[in-house]
Amino acid sequence: MKEENIEVKIKSSVFSKPWVQSVTGVIVIVVLLVVFIYWRILNNQIKIDNSSIDAPIINLSSSTSGVLQEVYVNVGQEILPNTQVARVGNETIFSKVGGIIVSVNSQEGQFFSPGTPVVSMINTDAERIVGKIDENKGLSDIKVGQTATFNIDAFGSKTFQGVVDEVSPISNQSGIVFNISDKREVKQFDVKIRFDVKAHPLFKEGMSAKITIYKK
Repeated sequence: MKEENIEVKIKSSVFSKPWVQSVTGVIVIVVLLVVFIYWRILNNQIKIDNSSIDAPIINLSSSTSGVLQEVYVNVGQEILPNTQVARVGNETIFSKVGGIIVSVNSQEGQFFSPGTPVVSMINTDAERIVGKIDENKGLSDIKVGQTATFNIDAFGSKTFQGVVDEVSPISNQSGIVFNISDKREVKQFDVKIRFDVKAHPLFKEGMSAKITIYKK
């Protein structure tokens, strides 16, 4: 019993010393400061996990009916603006922009009507990271021009820089016609992140990604 009393007195005497109280106070302040900073960082971020690399597909076709005479490009080929891609009848089809060929109808001798795609390509200059965010997960805080970072699953933990380029003004269609529950359907909106396409030639259409947007 005496030993316990002595131990309690020693502890009490140690914590009663001014320097111990000062150190304890500093530690508490530092911990609270770290927690506050961490909270501020999280509160300043909007994360979108459902994201991927996306580029618009451009279908190239003839303006008049005719037979496919020749195709000048192959799938996977990177082309420049104004490149000859095919000839239907007497009409040569050109690309208006540069990009990568993703589909080719190479059946020479086949008849094509006006507007029927002969070659399809993606416009790499318009390539974006597109994230789908629920309307109640911070959508109202996202603005064009905000700084963003993103990770591509294929490149591990490496972080890339970008900027918010577009916030869709309309929600994605869910395909749900009605809902028998009382809970309202949560809408999703697309958020597009612009980045330096030429600096990342290894990025591929459809690669999965995760986005972090910074409010300030």
